[in-house]
Amino acid sequence: MSDTLEYDVLVIGGGPAGSTAGRFSARNGARTLVIEKRQEIGSPVRCGEGISLSWLDELDIKDVGPWVSRYMNGARIYSPSGYVLEIVEEYAGDEVGCVIERDLFDKDMARRAAMEGADFMVKTAATGLLWKDGCVVGARVKQLGREFDIKAKIIIGADGFESQVGRWAGIYTAIPPKDIMTCFQYRMTGIDVDPDYTHFFMGSGAPGGYAWIFPKDERTANVGLGVQFSRLDGSVTPKDYLDRFIAGHEGLKNGEAIDMVAGAVSVAHPPERSVADGIMLVGDASRVVDPITGGGIINGMKQARMAGELAAEAVDQGRSDHEYLKRYEKRWRERFENKLWRNYMAKEKAMQLDDVMYDKIVDALSELDLRKVRVETILEGVRRKYPELIKEFEDMM
Repeated sequence: MSDTLEYDVLVIGGGPAGSTAGRFSARNGARTLVIEKRQEIGSPVRCGEGISLSWLDELDIKDVGPWVSRYMNGARIYSPSGYVLEIVEEYAGDEVGCVIERDLFDKDMARRAAMEGADFMVKTAATGLLWKDGCVVGARVKQLGREFDIKAKIIIGADGFESQVGRWAGIYTAIPPKDIMTCFQYRMTGIDVDPDYTHFFMGSGAPGGYAWIFPKDERTANVGLGVQFSRLDGSVTPKDYLDRFIAGHEGLKNGEAIDMVAGAVSVAHPPERSVADGIMLVGDASRVVDPITGGGIINGMKQARMAGELAAEAVDQGRSDHEYLKRYEKRWRERFENKLWRNYMAKEKAMQLDDVMYDKIVDALSELDLRKVRVETILEGVRRKYPELIKEFEDMM
């Protein structure tokens, strides 16, 4: 192998957003390489694995492949005292629709990119960016102990919410602890829950976050919990909270955990910018994760198509300056930013709620015929049944 490789577009990170960016860049004529630091795309899995399927047409995917474990009828949201809000799948958001096998999903997205012309290199980690006249022109990488350069006209950073690419490019700084959710999850079998719904549990049992059950089959589910990082003082871990939740749930307490995963999720607001000279960020690296749910797969893939298409366009036009790449930033912000900021504000408010408040909110909403879960709908439902609480939400009106 040469000491230097040359491509039009280099995508750093082979998750769904990275593969999607690579797919649409290659489709539109750019010679594209996707690198992934792990030896296997999609593994290890660090994901609840619940997604909707509303995005298939937008990303030109005609079949779901082998990665769907189970289709869902909808979602159920539980308050601490047991009030239940049921939402049909059509209106339940981007984390409801089906439960997937994430490793198979990621591999399928990479396969689709490769079929459209993108090259892939695994076990290949970026160790820094290459610069020329203040513009990013490639990356220094390491593969199996060997270091070499990959030059590219455009770099797409798809390396997660702690994006080194973003830091190297000076695009943003660290995420504050209150905007990080620390998560722990088991895959459990031998359980007894309704397998046709995803289940979400609110309240102090998961401080600043929530617990979830995502069924994989009739007796198996991902059972997890996320806690706001700033609420952890070292005396209790997310695993401790999850174990308590399971012990108190009749349908779970006799089940068996057959694997476990841990990780962190950004629930931050969008960054001030996601482009620099020669570089664009996509997916978790550009913080398009929904701040309420912590789900970012769908937003990231939709955004990545925009980045891949713009990257190929920029190469064709001989442009890599940030002014040209701002076209990408404008497109994704028009699509996602208002909702992300609204949900960030709702998340900030939710962090202040106690169990009594959660009970009243879920109780109020359970009596509504919800067609969409929106902040405005929640406020109107609360106003009708518990008008005395509405002062808590005046700043969101």
